[in-house]
Amino acid sequence: MSRVGKKPIQIPAGVEVKIEDGKISAKGPKGFISKEIPAGILVELKEKEVVVSPKSINKRNKALWGLVRMIISNMVDGVTKGFEKKLEMEGVGFRSNIQGNDLVLEVGFSHDVKVPAPEGIKYSMEKNVIVVSGIDKELVGQTAAVIRRVKPPEPYKGKGIRYQGEVIRRKLGKKAATAGGAG
Repeated sequence: MSRVGKKPIQIPAGVEVKIEDGKISAKGPKGFISKEIPAGILVELKEKEVVVSPKSINKRNKALWGLVRMIISNMVDGVTKGFEKKLEMEGVGFRSNIQGNDLVLEVGFSHDVKVPAPEGIKYSMEKNVIVVSGIDKELVGQTAAVIRRVKPPEPYKGKGIRYQGEVIRRKLGKKAATAGGAG
């Protein structure tokens, strides 16, 4: 039995949830989002809450039960509050700016790297912090991962693009390695 899957999802005021043709959609003040419901999962709308349950108890359905419940919960949160990920740039001469819907990164390569914004994603800047925001949690996280992958933080000096609050394990350089082995 799924502890997460058993909990009903409360629908706040101003949010409209519809279930039809194997799809669930949520509409709220921030926008509209729609997702497919897997075949073995039953999603029911009861007054001001959504209840998720498996159609039959087997390994696959039990695995999807809690996942589908969290995806629907994230949809409701997304259309009410939205989601955002913050990325920090660290390095001499590392810059970024926004041109239209594209994020342009100058991170030490011979060329600038353009990261186009998928539909439903907005970029914003605060000094050396890139903010990726949108209503789809999965898409916000994926877009932030694509940006981080352009120049991941390296372990010696810590230069690169990292999530805000991410701790990078630092390695000792050549000097420290030779000094430790000389004894």
